[in-house]
Amino acid sequence: MGESSSSVSLDVERISFGGKEHYIHTHHGPVSVAVYGDHDKPALITYPDITLNYMSCFQGLFFCPEAASLLLHNFCVYHISPPGHELGAAPISTNVPVLTVDELADQVADVLDFFGLSSVMCMGVTAGAYILTLFATKYRERVLGLILVSPLCKAPSWTEWFYNKVMSNLLYYYGTCSMVKEHLLQRFFSKEVRGSSHVPESDIVQACRTLLEEKQSTNIWHFLQSINWRHDLTESLKQLECRTLIFVGENSTFHSEAVHMTSKIDRRYCALVEVQACGSLVTEEQPHAMLIPMEYFLMGYGLYRPSQLNLSPRSPLSPTCISPELLSPESMGIKLKPIKTRISLEV
Repeated sequence: MGESSSSVSLDVERISFGGKEHYIHTHHGPVSVAVYGDHDKPALITYPDITLNYMSCFQGLFFCPEAASLLLHNFCVYHISPPGHELGAAPISTNVPVLTVDELADQVADVLDFFGLSSVMCMGVTAGAYILTLFATKYRERVLGLILVSPLCKAPSWTEWFYNKVMSNLLYYYGTCSMVKEHLLQRFFSKEVRGSSHVPESDIVQACRTLLEEKQSTNIWHFLQSINWRHDLTESLKQLECRTLIFVGENSTFHSEAVHMTSKIDRRYCALVEVQACGSLVTEEQPHAMLIPMEYFLMGYGLYRPSQLNLSPRSPLSPTCISPELLSPESMGIKLKPIKTRISLEV
């Protein structure tokens, strides 16, 4: 990778949330990054799933007061949106080449270079989790830890590839039609919140449906094409040098993928948290279920909620190992519904 000193950033204030949005010209095209917090704090990078941006993918988590105090007290948050997924994005021409997943991961490296970040904590959801995991395998020294939600790590199965191909064709010819929207809502949420003929949709599903109506279909098409041609990361997972916390909804389409991923990462540094009665988008459907596991995960880095201990988060995160006791089922909150936890630890 070359240096990103020639990158150009256009700032747009997001008054309602107090952050600033930067449009950064990377080696593989422009990317939007919304920044929240004190730049002197350790960096937390986020990356959303297909069709989503930081507002629609992480708003529930950051609006959960306890989670917000944990994350915003300890980190400066850099929300990266896939190309064309930022708020108010213009349509990407279908003549623009589709980026490979490796190029999307390299964009993340360019973002770090632009902001002068040497190493970061990463949080990604499904397709975004794949991009950040790939980034972590390519730039191992730059990733301190991974928090992944319903992650992908393998190449698409024939079933997933076929469904994505059908959705790509629908997006290309018909835009974000009702069939596309229903498929995406099934991807994100459990049937409990999607409603039925007798039960209305929940507010989060209604809000997501409205968002999908506003998205540029060609932009979704580009990211979907990239993800549908992703390669298998299974072998690369064995070389990961950071600790990993994986969340997956019990009813997630990608539940088996999360379990597979957990089994391939060094067992000393990986924990899997299954959230009951939840789909893939845990950050929106049940964000409160993420709090206790994240608290214990970040304790391994010397980070705490301000109500627990008034420590300064300005020093770099230390690479100390998480104590196995902190990843015990009791510590992770197995007795607290709706969480159940699978932990892999060396005997």
